[in-house]
This record gives sequence, structure tokens and C-alpha cells, in this order.
Amino acid sequence: MKHVRLFTAAALSLLTMTAATAGAQDRGRGRGHDKDDRDNHGQQVSQAEQQRRIAEEQQRQQDYQNRLNAQIRAAQAQQAQLQAQRHAAELAQHQRYLDALQRQQQQLRAQRDYARDPYVTAPMVYRYRLNGASHQTNQYGADVLRQAVNNGYAEGYQHGQADRADGMSSNYRRSFAYQDANYGYNGAYVPQSDYNYYFRQGFQRGYSDGYAHQSRYGSFANGSGSVLSNILSSILGLTTIH
Repeated sequence: MKHVRLFTAAALSLLTMTAATAGAQDRGRGRGHDKDDRDNHGQQVSQAEQQRRIAEEQQRQQDYQNRLNAQIRAAQAQQAQLQAQRHAAELAQHQRYLDALQRQQQQLRAQRDYARDPYVTAPMVYRYRLNGASHQTNQYGADVLRQAVNNGYAEGYQHGQADRADGMSSNYRRSFAYQDANYGYNGAYVPQSDYNYYFRQGFQRGYSDGYAHQSRYGSFANGSGSVLSNILSSILGLTTIH
């Protein structure tokens, strides 16, 4: 009986230790907002850094909302000029672009849960240089920059086709879409100026392909554009942070 009691006590002790260990492991599998959360490189993402990113995202979206309101008014004024000039093809493209900006304006009014946005705790894994300055971003920011180039290519392609159809000379800088360069941006993850830059890089190449009806820099189908991978990599200039 003495041996049985000793065995039972040992078994209960082992079960207690196992439960405590499991509880600690479960607590360690949280969403990534505890003090000891770490990024994919094993580096700690501090609470202070998370709060900084949240504040940055909030300010970025507010600034973009103000900018977008002004750009929609400018697009409406440009629309009146195109109607007077009777450039039918370009007018149709401009109306489509204006409609897209207005949809973006509506989407910005939806509330974002910044605390649960994965961008807040994702590691900074890429570096790129723009206008002589070095920038860092994570996977979510890099995806936005890639999309900026492809969005720009698609818009450029369609505006190039429109100018050719209207008998206009080739000039991508004339397009309001190139000047605005905000199509597809939602005020998240990267500065608006960075998105604008990469959008225009795609737009130039898309316009050239659309005007010449070729696929030198990428492809366009069903309203979507895709820049060739080697050209996209060259434009972005992303390098991995080690």
C-alpha cells in the first residue's frame, strides 16, 4: 500500500507539472501583442514599436483621406476639360479612373482594427532606396509596392490605348492618372509618396505598351496588368535585411 501511495503521489505531481508547462506554451502562442512577442527573424517587436506603427498608420490614413478628397475635386475639373476637347476615348478612361477614386474614398470610411492588423507585428525584412533615402518595410509593405507598379502598368496601358484611339501624340505625363498616381492606394503600410513613385514607374511602361499595342514591359488583360518579373524586381530594388 505504501508503494501504491508513493506511485500515486508521483503521478499527480507529474500531471501538475505537465499542465503547468502546457499552460505556459499556450500563453506563448498569443497574437503577437505581448511584451515577449518576436518577429520572424527572432527579434523582439516591442510594445513601443507596435504603438508607433499604429499611430503612423492612423496618421497616414487621415492624411491620405484629405489628399484623396482634393484629388477627386481635381479629377472632376479635368473631366469637364476633356468633355470640351471631345477626346472620347480618354474621357471614358478618365471617368473610369474618377469612379475608382470615389470607391476608394468610400472604403476609407470603414473602420480599421489597427491593433489586429498583421502589419503591426510583422518583421521589417526588406530595404529599398528612394530619392537617395533608405527605407525599410515588411512583407505587407512590399506587397503594396509591387501592386503599385502593376496598378500603374494597367492604368498606363489603358490610357496609352485611349490616346492612340483619339489620335493624340504619345505623352504619358498628360494623363491625370499619371499625375495623381493614387489608384489602388488605401493609405496603408507605405507612404503615399512611395506608392505614387512606383505607380508612375509602372504607368510609364504600361502607357508605352498600350500606345504601341505591344507587350514589351508586361501584359494586360481584363483590366489588370502584370509587369514582367525581372523588370518589376529592377524597379522595386528590394533587398533582404539580414
